[in-house]
Amino acid sequence: MAELVAVIASTHHPFYYRASTATGEDRPPFADEWVRKVEAFRETLTKARPDVLVMVGSDHFHQLWLDNMPQFLVGKAPFYDANWYNEEREFGLPRMLFTGQEDLSAYILREGLDAGFDLAFSNELRIDHSITCPIITLRPQNDLPIVPIYTNIFAPPLPRPKRFVQLGRTIRELVESWPADKRVAVIGTGHLSLELGGPRQFGPHGPDPEFDRRAVEWISSGDIEGCLSEVTLDSLHLPGNATHGFMDFMLMMGVAGEGAKADYVDTYDLFHTMEAYFTWYPNGGVA
Repeated sequence: MAELVAVIASTHHPFYYRASTATGEDRPPFADEWVRKVEAFRETLTKARPDVLVMVGSDHFHQLWLDNMPQFLVGKAPFYDANWYNEEREFGLPRMLFTGQEDLSAYILREGLDAGFDLAFSNELRIDHSITCPIITLRPQNDLPIVPIYTNIFAPPLPRPKRFVQLGRTIRELVESWPADKRVAVIGTGHLSLELGGPRQFGPHGPDPEFDRRAVEWISSGDIEGCLSEVTLDSLHLPGNATHGFMDFMLMMGVAGEGAKADYVDTYDLFHTMEAYFTWYPNGGVA
């Protein structure tokens, strides 16, 4: 059977690539420390020596729109193009090409349906920065096959937070029952408090530092029940208008497991958001 060797959750700031590669007067003052933190975080994946990456993210209305919005979608293509034109223009992100792990995609779809999740799929999925940014930060050589999984955090009606946690638990069960001699890392990205296009977007930190503090504590301590007792679809509007992306962090808590304390935790306050980085080693260490 496959071995789950790492569970990794992070934010996916689209400006990291531009900030980290800028030089001279174009290099922002926070870039060096940001790069230092990302490189330390990258080592947590490198040490796990994965063969395959399951990547959880959310399409930012690039390919999926209101005429056809799945709640949970699994890519099952041999290759995936990325990024989109506006991401190249606004964020300086490069064009990328990923190889798909088709047999794991097919396994997750078949077994996921039997486990009670009516998963959608796509054979022609083009992915965006919710998945490409963690590849840039964690595996910039882009040499491992992926299984992309998209969640709906933008277009109501949304699944409730509990459903994200349930999907995370199911993803872990499916990875660990996959009949393949592979080392698998599950990587998911979301948001802490986040405001997009609103009056709190460009503050000195995220729009709700108290929510960020509690969120980091929930995630790092594996307090799924405590998190579920406070986080609802309605409550997520309060920390910022794009904070529903926190449900992808909750999904990753489901993968890690109730009470699972993160083996690696780091954060970085930027000018309008808190970056956060978490890694769990499910088997108690790296073999």
